[in-house]
Amino acid sequence: MLSETMLRRTFLKAGAILAASTAATPLRRAFAAVKPGSPRAILPINRNWRFSPRPVAGFEKAEFDDSAFQRIVVPHTNKLVPWHGFDEHETLFVSSYRRRFRLPATSKGKRVFVDFEGVLTATTVWLNGEKLGEYRGGYTPFSFELTPHLRWTGDNVLAVQVDSAEQSDIPPFGNIVDYLTFGGLYREVSLRVVEHSHLDGLFVQPVEVLSGRPGVHIQCEVTDPTADLSVEAELRDGDKVIARASAPVDPADQVQTLKMEGLDGIALWDLDTPRLYEMSVTLKRGSAIIDEDQRRFGFREAQFTPTGFVLNGRKLKLRGLNRHQTFPFAGAAMPARVQRQDALILKHQLKVNIVRTSHYPQSRHFLDCCDEIGLMVLEEIPGWQHIGDEAWKERSLDNLTRMIRRDRNHPAIILWGVRINESPDDHDFYIRTNALAHELDPSRPTGGIRTTASKEFLEDVFTMNDFVYPLEPPRHPGQLNTEFVGHTFPTKSIDNSARVTEHMVRHALIHDQLASDPAYSGGLGWCAFDYNTHANFGSGDHICYHGVSDIFREPKPAAGFYRSQCEPADEIVLEPAFHWSTGDDFEWLKQIMVCSNCESLRFYLGGELVGETGPDRTQFPHLKYPPFTIDLFKLANDTDKDLRIEGLIGGKSVISRTYSGKAVDRGFELRSDSPSLMADGADSTRVVFRVTDEFGELRPYATGAVLLDLTGPATLIGDNPFALWGGLGAVWVRAGETAGQAILTARHPTLGSRKIVIDIRPAPAEVA
Repeated sequence: MLSETMLRRTFLKAGAILAASTAATPLRRAFAAVKPGSPRAILPINRNWRFSPRPVAGFEKAEFDDSAFQRIVVPHTNKLVPWHGFDEHETLFVSSYRRRFRLPATSKGKRVFVDFEGVLTATTVWLNGEKLGEYRGGYTPFSFELTPHLRWTGDNVLAVQVDSAEQSDIPPFGNIVDYLTFGGLYREVSLRVVEHSHLDGLFVQPVEVLSGRPGVHIQCEVTDPTADLSVEAELRDGDKVIARASAPVDPADQVQTLKMEGLDGIALWDLDTPRLYEMSVTLKRGSAIIDEDQRRFGFREAQFTPTGFVLNGRKLKLRGLNRHQTFPFAGAAMPARVQRQDALILKHQLKVNIVRTSHYPQSRHFLDCCDEIGLMVLEEIPGWQHIGDEAWKERSLDNLTRMIRRDRNHPAIILWGVRINESPDDHDFYIRTNALAHELDPSRPTGGIRTTASKEFLEDVFTMNDFVYPLEPPRHPGQLNTEFVGHTFPTKSIDNSARVTEHMVRHALIHDQLASDPAYSGGLGWCAFDYNTHANFGSGDHICYHGVSDIFREPKPAAGFYRSQCEPADEIVLEPAFHWSTGDDFEWLKQIMVCSNCESLRFYLGGELVGETGPDRTQFPHLKYPPFTIDLFKLANDTDKDLRIEGLIGGKSVISRTYSGKAVDRGFELRSDSPSLMADGADSTRVVFRVTDEFGELRPYATGAVLLDLTGPATLIGDNPFALWGGLGAVWVRAGETAGQAILTARHPTLGSRKIVIDIRPAPAEVA
């Protein structure tokens, strides 16, 4: 457990280089909801911002006339762009933001902070014309205290200048980077109102989790501790208080520690039962509550052992994917619902059990959802191959500090990535990152993503990107392979059947090898979703087509492999790894492949049974649910007949899918991820449109410009008209600030139109 001396030394050491140029403080809370009646107030200020896409002389002054600025809502991207084929330099500029606000009368006499959850990339902040400081970093939260410059009555003006350029002194920059960072106030902003003495940095650490009577160690920091204060903690399961602990505040130590031991009836956080509890801590002076803070957490034990990964005493092979948090059109600036949807796709559609936040800390909303649904996380610091000078390293240590302090209560996180992705060795630097991670969170191991086994191993878990097949033998027991396939075999949704099948096979072969040796803890494929990149990467259109799903989050055939590895009791899966009804090359028919967790498959052509096969245990001997392989070339040298595939378990048909051989576009579908949104000006949902055959299956070579019409209190994020890609497309509908109904109509040039209705519900008011 950290002492205050150690804590101050740790953070000040990481931020020493920054001290001369910034007044930003670490954002220590984890954005827990504040209960009614709490003496602290968290006041979102995401609406009513004014924006100019350029630096403006004098804009920071309170009396500046910003009426010509655009009115925007946070999360905000500095520029909307096409989903591909754009110049990344279009987003790399300096922009100006302003927000007026009035504080509630109850705030007077208290301390007030502004909390930024994430800004890309370098931020300078003023209040009422007074410069508060700057923060240089795009993926970690930061705060400024407003108290000395506040007007307790009347308007206050917060001015923010954002430089979104790639700057060599800020990780991940300094050399080439294979992904785009975009720009803007892309995560939420809020005001935090607290007493002079208040709580900070709450860390809840379960202990003796598998003993039957676990405990909890609670570490909280008290700003301005005095001898007349006390702290009290309550462990809650919903509205039920399970345990309490209290202690007087030691004024000589800012870090206070409470313990709860021998707890009964505690349920574990696990993949299928992700049980969450709440720890509420109050700071008291006598019987008066001075401050209150809460964190969600879970009881679980996650260990990397010489014979693999173990969760709660059960051996488990890790099977996952990497995720970039960027999206088409809006870059990184997507709100909570969209961030959470990515976690739901990974867990429920791709059926993985772990995700890596490549290559930076990601949205708290994404991590919250991972906690709630039972999806494990490897979270890592910003960086890509390059290590900069000493100032750059100090900033990286600052990133690590802020990441761990923000996220160490998430039970989903099982491993900290403390090495710059694919970077060269730097012994002294990585000694420091490992030591810092262990000081800030002694409950989790560290990993460091390398490209060769010869790189120095300083972390707790050997983690490695390996893009060859077969993989290198595990160099250290418990090894976790963190990237494979990806850039070595980029695959588009419109590629031919031979290529999309091979794409699936490469992912399956790697997981088969990982399953063959208990010394592998598992692996994470590169990657979940296609993503935007620089001109010197990708396929010449600013897209890395490395995902098992496309940039719109729609699955390619390789996604079917991941999906098929779930248990039939969870879902019976049947996913062909090819496009039916393509006639320019029949050789691929010799290896028809299907991903399924059934026991056997039957194949029908034109209604006639032509073959039955079991899982391909010759090519994939170690997978529990191998793909299926059958040669249809000798049975039919064309694809103009309907293909029906039937899955059997216990000799009984349990699933069936049919694909048209007519090569004709028949259907046009429209669907949204959510039927309703909040009228907060930011809440958004994805809307997917796709062309199908007469059986409802995707026609991947279908084209056409889809014309979109949106009415009601919402806006469209995306191309309009939209030229179909891989037989489909997607846009996002973003709610306005007025309740009502948004109606989106999509019209295909030959297949007619479809529409969906999205309810826009009233949203809570914000600070004026």
